[in-house]
Amino acid sequence: MRPGYQPRMRSRLFFRIILPIALVCLIVDQATKWYVVEYLDLKTLGSLEAVPPYLNLRMAWNTGINFGIPLGDRWFLIALTFAISGGLIWWVLRRGSPVLAWGAGAVLGGAIGNAWDRVVYGAVADFINNSCCGIQNPFSYNVADVAIFAGAIWIAIRA
Repeated sequence: MRPGYQPRMRSRLFFRIILPIALVCLIVDQATKWYVVEYLDLKTLGSLEAVPPYLNLRMAWNTGINFGIPLGDRWFLIALTFAISGGLIWWVLRRGSPVLAWGAGAVLGGAIGNAWDRVVYGAVADFINNSCCGIQNPFSYNVADVAIFAGAIWIAIRA
């Protein structure tokens, strides 16, 4: 622990930085998923062209971890999500860094968004697909994935 660092600062970091950022990421993620998967009915249509060939909506149900790599059932993955997120939050709060808290909030919000999908759908709803220059990208992702990767990169750079 840093000299002069007070435990009260941990709760401030959590409630003033981590939690609000996590909530924004979670709300944006779930709102876009509802709009695309339910309202646009991508779960039935399978795909929609948005800005071809650069941006398309392609429904993909990810039952595994990153890139669909299988790693146990959904309840195991939900528990793993919360264990890793809890460990990250604990580490950031121990460091006492507001800068790292920004990244942790993004990771937490994205992780909860994907975990929520596993509870509701049994899999993570991925739908954003980018391709370019004659190369067809076979993978789709979602806003939660962007938040997780952006937060993790932010933490890696700033740590």
